[in-house]
Amino acid sequence: MSLDNLRNQSFPLSRIEDWQAKAEETLKGKSIEKLKSSTYENIILKPLYYRRDKQQAPEYPGGTDFRRGIYPLGYVTNDWKVAQKITYHSVDQLKEKLQGSVEKGQTALSFEVSEALFESKGIINEILGDLPDEFPFAVNGRGIQSALLAALTERKESADLISGYVGSDPISLFAETGFIEEDFFKSWMIDIKLANEKLPKLRTVLINTSTYHQGGANAVQELGIAAATGIFHLQKLLDSGMKLENVLGKMIFQFSIGSNFFMELAKIRAARILWNKITNVYGADPKDRGMHIAAETSSFTKTVYDPYVNLLRAGNEGFAAVLGGVQYLHITPFDDITGSSLLSERIARNTQNILKEEAYLQKVVDPAGGSWYVEALTVELAEKAWQYFQQIEAKGGMLEVLKSGWLQDEITCIRTKREQDVSTRKQSIVGTNVYANLAETAGSSTIQTCNNLIGVDGTNTIKIKRIKNMRLSEPFEKLRKISEEIESKSGSKPKIGMICLGELKNFKPRLDFMRGFAAAGGIEAVESGSITSLEDAKQFVIGTDTKYFCLCGSNDHYESIGHDILSELNREFPERTFYLAGLPEKELQTKWSNEGIKQFIHMNCNCYEILSTILKEMGVA
Repeated sequence: MSLDNLRNQSFPLSRIEDWQAKAEETLKGKSIEKLKSSTYENIILKPLYYRRDKQQAPEYPGGTDFRRGIYPLGYVTNDWKVAQKITYHSVDQLKEKLQGSVEKGQTALSFEVSEALFESKGIINEILGDLPDEFPFAVNGRGIQSALLAALTERKESADLISGYVGSDPISLFAETGFIEEDFFKSWMIDIKLANEKLPKLRTVLINTSTYHQGGANAVQELGIAAATGIFHLQKLLDSGMKLENVLGKMIFQFSIGSNFFMELAKIRAARILWNKITNVYGADPKDRGMHIAAETSSFTKTVYDPYVNLLRAGNEGFAAVLGGVQYLHITPFDDITGSSLLSERIARNTQNILKEEAYLQKVVDPAGGSWYVEALTVELAEKAWQYFQQIEAKGGMLEVLKSGWLQDEITCIRTKREQDVSTRKQSIVGTNVYANLAETAGSSTIQTCNNLIGVDGTNTIKIKRIKNMRLSEPFEKLRKISEEIESKSGSKPKIGMICLGELKNFKPRLDFMRGFAAAGGIEAVESGSITSLEDAKQFVIGTDTKYFCLCGSNDHYESIGHDILSELNREFPERTFYLAGLPEKELQTKWSNEGIKQFIHMNCNCYEILSTILKEMGVA
């Protein structure tokens, strides 16, 4: 075929029905509707998205509602800042790590704040040296923002060059500590107004939704809270006499990025839609309506065991943040929970460099823009978040929903659903509730991070329900700790004996399932080998140092030899506990229970509860 003929070739347009038919072909006749799934945001995800789902997205970034970014050329002209948050033992170590990090690719000064930085006058500026003249800040000042701002204003010759953000969000601190200190707002606003004069390029008003994210909130709740908190701070500062454009120029929003890639990407884009809508109502000039966003990968999704999987989690989350269009990014080191090392910090920092230099994300303007799926998800998320924001405002705003406990209860409801899905393994955490490595033990912390909160003096203080930061993997990690304690006392791992009925092909599927099930709690599955007679089963039970056993086999073998073997074992070894892998038909369940089966272990059962019960009994014994 000639080149001209090749150029003139065309393909017939495929109809929606053609795509559906092709998808259902792979489903072996099942309806494509079966592939729909629901998220924690109560959004139904479709298996196929079409042109009509695009929702008329803006044609270019930097315009309209800013969903596609706040700069027309994206990262090509305004690259995101590598803002890896530095942890340290001493002020000398902080100075050393700050200098080393900027030499190795860090482009923002980000570190944990602590009172040690202000023990003597001028120490913080000695640590920073000339770095603030060249690099922007990316610091959550938490309860001691005031001291850091005061120190920076002492740099009289270069104060007007200091950029980035040194922010604090009193409301998120209240939610985290469980106390509302209303007098704190007075000194906070004084600091903001002073910084507006002395540090004109520095953002100081932080809207931090990470507290709620780490407490289990979904994306709709995070966005609604961000909007409500933003309005609260905005109105407070306007009432204090600041101009609208000055207040907006001081604000920055912080989000934690979770594991649902497209939802988190859409969350960042939807946030800009909401803030544009709010600032438009206030009459802000379009140039002041763009939302500046700092993001960090979520600690909610990270694990103590099998920590190298955290590399994949953090990389995925960082990728979503960049595609969403953030201005500052911190990627959590893979062993951050137990104390990050120089290696893990280097890998985390270089993950961002890879996204820039090898994935070329700083060279493509809004690569997710125009995707039918992403645009549809962004709009639906923004609409639901706006409704949630209106709920908060109708109840009196952020302080009132915290005082009443309504917001805490809302977040607890979502967190409980997440925990239930992890407990039943509907949601997999690799290395924790699935594919757990029994040879691994938990590490111990080597670096203490600084979590300075607002000091509570008891005057004008209102106690509220606290939003506690947590991680999804914690319940199973506690089981592993119990298992390690049992092993330490007894000299061997907790065990469950697997009574394998029939030949390998008959029992292997359920044996593999039970191995993974038991490993999630740090329990070793001891295999019997092929059992075809009662005598084989007796010898295995007698020779295995545990009181817990599980029958594994096919349904046919359960019915042909399982009942007889179980009945006799239960009669001869009444102190033993027997389980059955799988879920028999309803009419057979009573029979198995009468013969001695304590519980049926299957795909939909609560893995955490079963293993917790077994380990508690083992610990007592």
